[in-house]
Amino acid sequence: MTSSSTPSPAPSGAHGASPRPLSRLTARGRDEAHRVASPLELFFDLCFVVAIAQAGVQLVHAVAESHAGEGILNYAMVFFSIWWAWMNFSWFASAYDNDDVLYRVVTLVQIAGVLVLAAGVSRAFEDHDFLVVWLGYLIMRLAMASQWLRVARSSEGPERTTALRYAGGVLLCLVGWLGLVILPEGGRPWVFLVMAVLEMCVPRYAEKDFATSWHPHHISERYGLFTIIVLGETIAAATVAVKSGVDENDALGELLPIAGGGLLIIFSAWWIYFVVPIHGHLRSNKQAFLWGYGHYLIFASAAAIGAGLEVAVEQAVGKAHISTLAASAAVTLPTALYLLSVWALHSRHFKVGIAQQMVLPTTALLVILCTFLGDWAVLAAGIVSALAVATGVTLTARMAARESEEPAPVV
Repeated sequence: MTSSSTPSPAPSGAHGASPRPLSRLTARGRDEAHRVASPLELFFDLCFVVAIAQAGVQLVHAVAESHAGEGILNYAMVFFSIWWAWMNFSWFASAYDNDDVLYRVVTLVQIAGVLVLAAGVSRAFEDHDFLVVWLGYLIMRLAMASQWLRVARSSEGPERTTALRYAGGVLLCLVGWLGLVILPEGGRPWVFLVMAVLEMCVPRYAEKDFATSWHPHHISERYGLFTIIVLGETIAAATVAVKSGVDENDALGELLPIAGGGLLIIFSAWWIYFVVPIHGHLRSNKQAFLWGYGHYLIFASAAAIGAGLEVAVEQAVGKAHISTLAASAAVTLPTALYLLSVWALHSRHFKVGIAQQMVLPTTALLVILCTFLGDWAVLAAGIVSALAVATGVTLTARMAARESEEPAPVV
């Protein structure tokens, strides 16, 4: 779907040069060549992963102390606020990043907001106090609303209406999120559920008459880069956990299977995500919304794998008050969710034949079954994940070989 707005040339500061002076915030072209993530966007991603790391640490503590249900619920709520603010900025930037001074300043304000949110994560988990999280979210979303108001000022007609709908929706939802601060604790999950649905309805409503000019290749790259950063944070968290276990308990023998299996899982997760060029699938808002929203599960499960590996390490060295089965599930369940989510959003659009289509769903089932293998569960899950990659590569190579052997049609 192509925006009806007139595309503007690529901003001079998009690749790290000096920012432009204040200018109109007009749409960029969907067919713009050589569109890549800017240094500001990369910096934005790195700062957001700080908040994800904080949520992961608290999830580890909750699961290790046998409060998995409560921990997962808090993790889902906090992660949604981080992911939603990141996603809204990414799609906005894909359409309107002019890289002038004001745009940069407002983006830095959003970064400050996520750091405030990160500072409140521990209070949200331990004391069920979401005030600081809400304040951080308030800063991020007010900055986002100001960007949309700037678009409205620079445009007219349906595009201006879309920008005003976005700004109004963002501001109204901020009022609704106050329920997490002022309502009794028992009602907060329902507040989260209702507000999450309303937040996700804002883009659909805002763009029902005018589609913003997001760039398919740029968007797919932005999501891919954030996936890499989340997986990198997962490796970092697992490494710290293994180091702590070795230093304090001299438990190298118990930790090697977890470390080896964890690496295989993370390496496989990277391979599986990037094996297909998804930008070619993003041709309309309908496809893009489903793909973009679905990444909540991909990002959350990828980060949760790291938390699960930490839990498995703590259980192996006697720090976690949970069973081996529960510690194994902390790794295998998010791994299975990641595999199924990537298959649903990415792989199934590019797989041919039942054999290729069934690789990831079957792997997810086998990973879940690995939960019951005791101390070897994580290593087994890693081996199964690696075998899935090998199977996918083999099936693809065989299909390519068969296609190359077929005679060319006679015209």
